[in-house]
Amino acid sequence: MNREAPGTCAELDAHGVATASDTPVARVAGGGLLIAAVVLTALNLRPALTSVGPLLGAMRESLGASATWAGVLTTLPGLCFAAAGFTAPWLARRIGLQHAISAALVTLVVGLLLRVLDGPFVVIGGTIVATGGIALINVLIPVVIKGSFPAQIGLMTGIYTAALQGGGAMGSALTPPMESAFGGWRGALGGWAVLALLALVAWLVGAGRVRAVELPVRATGRSLLRNRLAWTVTLFFGFQSTLAYIMLGWLPEVFIDSGVPKSTAGMLVGLMSLIAVPISIFLAPLAARSGSQSGWIVSLGVIGLAGVIGLLVDPAAAPLLWSVLVGLGLSVFSLALTVIALRARTTEDTAQLSGMAQGFGYLLAGIGPFVFGLLHDVTESWTVPWIFVLVIYVLQMTMGALAGRNRYV
Repeated sequence: MNREAPGTCAELDAHGVATASDTPVARVAGGGLLIAAVVLTALNLRPALTSVGPLLGAMRESLGASATWAGVLTTLPGLCFAAAGFTAPWLARRIGLQHAISAALVTLVVGLLLRVLDGPFVVIGGTIVATGGIALINVLIPVVIKGSFPAQIGLMTGIYTAALQGGGAMGSALTPPMESAFGGWRGALGGWAVLALLALVAWLVGAGRVRAVELPVRATGRSLLRNRLAWTVTLFFGFQSTLAYIMLGWLPEVFIDSGVPKSTAGMLVGLMSLIAVPISIFLAPLAARSGSQSGWIVSLGVIGLAGVIGLLVDPAAAPLLWSVLVGLGLSVFSLALTVIALRARTTEDTAQLSGMAQGFGYLLAGIGPFVFGLLHDVTESWTVPWIFVLVIYVLQMTMGALAGRNRYV
């Protein structure tokens, strides 16, 4: 009996003989196209968000928008990530995994173009649309990796995570010169739709292998909401996302308040984000090949913890060192995605676990920066907020150590 390996694009003719699409060359070519599609897609998952920060002042001035409007605009992505996390598995079952990601990329393109067409409410509406598309892809790409690259989960997760984080850095670094080149913030923000359109084309061309990884039309009836390991993975993902949101949102202000020049503070935070790119490429495959990922997770946690202690004691004493240590600690994000794929036996369970972890996880992450800022306002110092971060780090390391053990939901 001729069995097709998971993730191949084999086809049989009327006599049961494998066609050319099952040849080694075709399989390698198909895999290469899918990898390119995954990388291009990942590059689009952060610029829609990170491109806003450098232009927020110009946007408010042009639109006559308030600080409250700016707060809503920057809070929406986390809420959309949470909402779409719960709906992504359902959508993939209804229209297919390949079509769901294609639809999400179309949604992203539409949202990026829509938000530059009119006033402040249209900007918010377009941002909701674009972020909804991103959030769907966030949940579904781990399912693609699990089903299409079962023997290279760590490597593909590392490549995907590195591309995702690299795209975020691109959004921050390239948007200001794009504003000058295109004559304003509308052209700069709208220009990112070109990259999303390229990803859509790459996905339509290269995602043929994903047809073999479709989810059941109906859910299996087994919910992970009562599964202890699923909640452990969810809390691990949520705590590491909370730390990332706090660092990206508040670390520049902490540095500036301690006497670090504004331009230097921005560069340090950019460096913190970029460090995770090479770490993800090399670390995720190594961790995936280990019997347990717990040691890797705890080790990165200890490094990040050391950076936070430095920020607590004296942010201006060694800002470069603290940024490097914190950046190394935040690279645990690649292991959080790896754990989601490794703790599930099937693509259906991977979809459920990914949706649950990212849905509840991003809800938790959205609370973190608010609590950090509230503690700063109440105490009028940075000491208590950083103690709060230390507690979150300990919780992340604990949940990560438990989630990293070789078990299945």
